[in-house]
Amino acid sequence: VQLQASGGGLVQAGGSLRLSCAASGRTFSRFPRGWFRQAPGKEREFVAAISGSGITTMYADSVKGRFTISRDNAKNTVYLQMNSLKPEDAAVYYCAGKNNPGVTTRSDEYDYWGQGTQVTVSS
Repeated sequence: VQLQASGGGLVQAGGSLRLSCAASGRTFSRFPRGWFRQAPGKEREFVAAISGSGITTMYADSVKGRFTISRDNAKNTVYLQMNSLKPEDAAVYYCAGKNNPGVTTRSDEYDYWGQGTQVTVSS
């Protein structure tokens, strides 16, 4: 399975971006997907996750109320709508997928990863 993340860029604080993560190859559209991010000098951290059905979602406290994760299984694509962006949201954003059920915030429980897309937020 290959994941291709896109949609990153430069945005002013308070602005919005929509990230996409498209899967190709042998896909498991019924299993969870997640978004993580890593800022320079920091460890990779959980941002949001969504179940295979899209019914269950999880968010990091730092993004609750501002970010929304969704998925279109017909397109094998997961989205991350990011609103009210802050300078501290700047990072490389990675999408990840699992080969089994169970939404999780733990990066070590994801089986495959995309290449990342850069998000820069100017103050």
